[in-house]
Amino acid sequence: MSTPVLGTSARRADGAETERAGSSRAVLLAMCACVLVAQSMVAAINLAIPQLAASRLHPSADSILWIVDAYVIVFAGLLIPAGALGDRYGRKGALLAGLGVFAAGAAVSALATNSATLIAGRGISGAGAALIMPATMSILMHVFPAERRPQAMASWTLAVGLGGLLGNVGGGLVQEYLPWQGLFWIMVPLALVLAAIVRWVTPRTETHPAALDPIGAALLIAGLVALLYGIIEGPEFGWGSTHVIGGFVLGGVLLLGFVLYALRARNPLLDPRVFKSAKLRAGVLGIGASFFGLFALFFVNAQYLQYVKGYSAMRTGFAIIPLTVGMALAPKVAVKAQQRFGARPLVVLGLGLIGAGLLCMASVDARTPYAVYAAYLLILSAGMGLCAPALSFGVVSELPRHQAGLGSGLNTAAREVGAALGVAVFGTILAVRFDGQPAVELSRARGAEHARVVDSFTDAMSMGFLAVGVLVLVATVAVAVGYRDRAGDSAVRVSSGSAG
Repeated sequence: MSTPVLGTSARRADGAETERAGSSRAVLLAMCACVLVAQSMVAAINLAIPQLAASRLHPSADSILWIVDAYVIVFAGLLIPAGALGDRYGRKGALLAGLGVFAAGAAVSALATNSATLIAGRGISGAGAALIMPATMSILMHVFPAERRPQAMASWTLAVGLGGLLGNVGGGLVQEYLPWQGLFWIMVPLALVLAAIVRWVTPRTETHPAALDPIGAALLIAGLVALLYGIIEGPEFGWGSTHVIGGFVLGGVLLLGFVLYALRARNPLLDPRVFKSAKLRAGVLGIGASFFGLFALFFVNAQYLQYVKGYSAMRTGFAIIPLTVGMALAPKVAVKAQQRFGARPLVVLGLGLIGAGLLCMASVDARTPYAVYAAYLLILSAGMGLCAPALSFGVVSELPRHQAGLGSGLNTAAREVGAALGVAVFGTILAVRFDGQPAVELSRARGAEHARVVDSFTDAMSMGFLAVGVLVLVATVAVAVGYRDRAGDSAVRVSSGSAG
C-alpha cells in the first residue's frame, strides 16, 4: 500500500522541480531580453551618427557626444538609487516602471526637432534603463538557488555584452532602411511587449528597507555630468578655459561632497565604507575599465567602417559580429575555470587581452584588411568573455543578499560610467586631433582631399586607441593588485555553492 504512495510523492516532487526549473528558465530569458534592449541603446546610437550629422538637427561635434552620452550618464547616475528603489518597493514593479519610462524616452527622442530635445529624450530613456538593469539582476538572484547563481550571472553578463553588439547590428539594419527616428520608434512597442512578458512570467520578490537618499543621488549625478562636461567641452572652449576648468573643479567638489555626505548620513545611497573590500574595489574598477575600452571602440567603429572602408550601414552593423564569438563562448569556460583556479587569473588575462586588442586597433588604417580588423575584434571579445563573469560575480558576492540591488547597481553603474568615459575620452581625442566633424568632413571630401581627410581621421583614431589601450592596461595592473590577497576566495565560494 505504501509503495504507490511513495511513488506518487516522488513523481509529484519531480514534477514540481521540473515546473520550477521551467519557470526559472522563462524568467532568465525575460530578464536577459530586457537587458539586451536596455544595453543595445548604449551602442545603437553610434550607427546613427552619420545620419544625425547630416540631418536637419545640425548637431555640432560636442552635441553628438552629448547625444551619445546623455543616455549613459543618467543611466549610470541613477542605477544605485534605482536599485535601492527596487529593494524597497519591489524589483518587479521597478522593472515594469523602467520599461515604461524607457519607451516614453524613445518616443520623445523620435519626435525631437533639435539636439536639445533629442538629448533630453535620451536622458529619459537612460532613467528607464537605470530601473531595468538592477531589477533584472536582483530578480535572478532571488529566483535561482545559490548553486545555480554563477550560471545565471554568466547568462546575464553575456546579455549585457551582446546588448552592445545587438545595438550595432540592429542599428545598422535600421539606418539602412529607415531614417534615424526609426531607431527610437522601434523601441516603443518592443519595450511594451517586454513589459507584458515580465508581468506574466516574473514572480514578486521580497522587499527590504533601503535608502533612496535623493540628496546623495543628486550629488552623484551632478558630479558625473560636470566631470564629463569638462572632458567633452575641452576641444570647443580650450583646456585652459574657465568653462572646462570649472567643470572639472565642480565635478571633483560634487563627488567629494557625495562621499563626505554619505559617510555622515544615517541611510546613505551608497556607504563608501563598502569599498574597504579590496576585491569589491578591484571588481568595480575592472568592470569600468572593460566597458571603457569596449564603448570607445563602438563610438568610432561606425565612422571608420562607413567613411574610411566604404561600408553601408547594414554591413557596418554586421562587421562587428566577431565580437560575439568570445563573449558567447568564453563565459562558459570562465565559470568552470574560476572554480578551479579562482578569479584573479581570469580577470587579469581578460583585461590584458582587452588592452592588447585596443593597442592592435591603433595600427588600423584605410589599407587594413577586414580579416585583420576582425582578428583584433576576436582578441577583445575573448578578453571580455573571460573577465566579465568573474568581475560581476565578485562584486555581488562581496555584499550580503539583502543588498542585491546595491550590488547589481554597482555592477551596472561601473559599466555605464566606463562606457560614458570611453565615448567622452575617445571623442575628445578625435576632436583634438581631427579638425571638424568626422562624419561631415569624410562624407563631403572627394579625390585627393578625401585621401587627406581619411589619413587625418585614422591618425586621430590611432591616437585614441593607443590612449584608451594604455589606460586599460594600467587599470589591469591595479585590479591584479586588488585581487592579489583574495585570489582563491571566489573559487572556494563557487565550489561550496556547487557542492551544496
